[in-house]
Amino acid sequence: MDRLFCKGYTWGWCSRSGDYQTKAARASMTRLASNGLDWICITVNVFQETYYSTRIFADFKFTQTDEDVIHAIKMAKDMGLKVCLKPVVNCMDRVWRARINFPKENKSYWENWFRSYNNFIAHYAKIAEETGCEMLCTGCEMEGMDSQTDHCRKMIANVRKLYHGIIMHNVNHGDEMRFPWLVDVDVVGISAYYTVSSPEDRSLDAMKKAWLSKVEILEKCHEYYGKPVMFAEIGVRNEQGCTQYPYDFTHRPDVPFDEDEQADFYESAMWATWDKPWFSGYFWWDWKAILPPEEKAHENKDFTVYGKKAEAVLKKWYTKD
Repeated sequence: MDRLFCKGYTWGWCSRSGDYQTKAARASMTRLASNGLDWICITVNVFQETYYSTRIFADFKFTQTDEDVIHAIKMAKDMGLKVCLKPVVNCMDRVWRARINFPKENKSYWENWFRSYNNFIAHYAKIAEETGCEMLCTGCEMEGMDSQTDHCRKMIANVRKLYHGIIMHNVNHGDEMRFPWLVDVDVVGISAYYTVSSPEDRSLDAMKKAWLSKVEILEKCHEYYGKPVMFAEIGVRNEQGCTQYPYDFTHRPDVPFDEDEQADFYESAMWATWDKPWFSGYFWWDWKAILPPEEKAHENKDFTVYGKKAEAVLKKWYTKD
């Protein structure tokens, strides 16, 4: 079998209902694809009220409608891109989804939660199947969920009855070998927000050296599950010191912009992983469905590389022979 390798990017995170069907969204995806992509990860947001709620639901002010999702998938395919569909649960109390958890003494909480989650993921598995998506992500950074081995195995088995493409499951860095049931998926996705610099040294050489130890962990992950490994998420903001805390979304107005550090993160990550035979590529985080004018692109410290130095690094790697 040919090696799976995704030259991809994550698109559309937290877009509002209707955004995917606009001319601005087509322009955004067109610009993203021009960087040499062959894959795109299209996101869908659904919710639960709190990290201890057991009901998952769509809020159609913030959840993309089925028509939105299908339109975005078709748009990507018209551009020659393969598609990973990534439905994600968020908590309305703003607690990170990894913290979704319940008391061990009462199994009914997890049973009720998985009943809702299985309905949610089955809905999008059907859409992925009907629209020909080449990959489906069955969960993203869900530490509490992923600790429920029996429930997760049943979830994957149920998805396979509905969807016949590649199943990828996305765990957080640090959790690479925590969940034995991941042998049931096709690709192990990692949110690769690894620290790769120090206050004393944020150079490209320091980042490359740091990535070597991360690659050792990733190879052990591959060997542990016998599955290819990919960066289901990876990225960093254009902020000085960002490579010490790539996972941190905190707004720091007093910290200087630094597009060079962001670009060096991209360069070092691809340098370290590109040719590994067990490595399956990247869905960088993240590219907005609605872009600002390019002259405004330098005015944010967001993860996107649109209009920043890292976009040229991305294109250099994605268009190389």
